[in-house]
Amino acid sequence: MNYEIQDMKPAEDEFETPDVVVKFSGPDVDLLLSNKAEMLLALEHLAMEALAAPSEDHSRISFDANDYRLLRIEELRMSAMTAAEKVKRTGVPFRFNPMNSRERRVIHLALRTESAVRSESLGAGPARQVVVYPAGMASLPEPPRTFDRRPAQRGGGRGRR
Repeated sequence: MNYEIQDMKPAEDEFETPDVVVKFSGPDVDLLLSNKAEMLLALEHLAMEALAAPSEDHSRISFDANDYRLLRIEELRMSAMTAAEKVKRTGVPFRFNPMNSRERRVIHLALRTESAVRSESLGAGPARQVVVYPAGMASLPEPPRTFDRRPAQRGGGRGRR
């Protein structure tokens, strides 16, 4: 696996403007990008933790491979516009699947010029998601938090008699 660290100039579209991008290349890139780039995002998260970067600075450094970020941003922008059209047509709020803060930001920015709809984030932690509403509609209630109610198993899953 190879990497290159690049200083970046601010992008005009404001969707993602990191100061530094770490670009990975090589035969193992597919491992970084499998399962929605789970490994790539985990490495980025570990780097932020190792740097002790405050959360407001997390967008200043970005990890990428095979232009995954650029393609994902375009996919999110198109999804946001499709959701906006559906909400305008039906008058029913649209709820995206949970996503990380960077992806939620892309959705919000893509919809900022759409006067007929508005967006907001609901939920907490990894379940946080974007909801697109008709402009005048009140917000949906926060989804209830779910807890695993299964009893804890003892002794490696075997019951005592």
